[in-house]
Amino acid sequence: MALTDYFSGLQHVGIPASSLAESEAFWTKLGFEKIGDFPVGNVIFMKRQNLVIEAWTGDEIVGKPGAINHISLDVTDADAALVEAKKEGFNLIDNEVQHLPFWDKGIKFFNVQGPDGVIVEFCEIVE
Repeated sequence: MALTDYFSGLQHVGIPASSLAESEAFWTKLGFEKIGDFPVGNVIFMKRQNLVIEAWTGDEIVGKPGAINHISLDVTDADAALVEAKKEGFNLIDNEVQHLPFWDKGIKFFNVQGPDGVIVEFCEIVE
């Protein structure tokens, strides 16, 4: 298999925030609703139709034009996808699958770096 066999599309866009309350108010005004609030990491997720924004505090790039930290792709099997990413020679930021206690059963993810410093996260929501 190939890495491309493990993801189905965009999961979310990660945008750092100086204030989660201000970020939530802004996205709410644009018609988004909060679907996740995770005090671990000071993270919220806002959704409108099929677009999800992840916002968090504490990132040094916040407040700069174009301050999108990462684009996350929805992965069916993060462990297998990482094996393929290694085989295919991607520039890995994470050499192992990472875990966070988001959603009901957590998430598994890893990041690769593309040209110009672009970070692509491959994220599996554990079910």
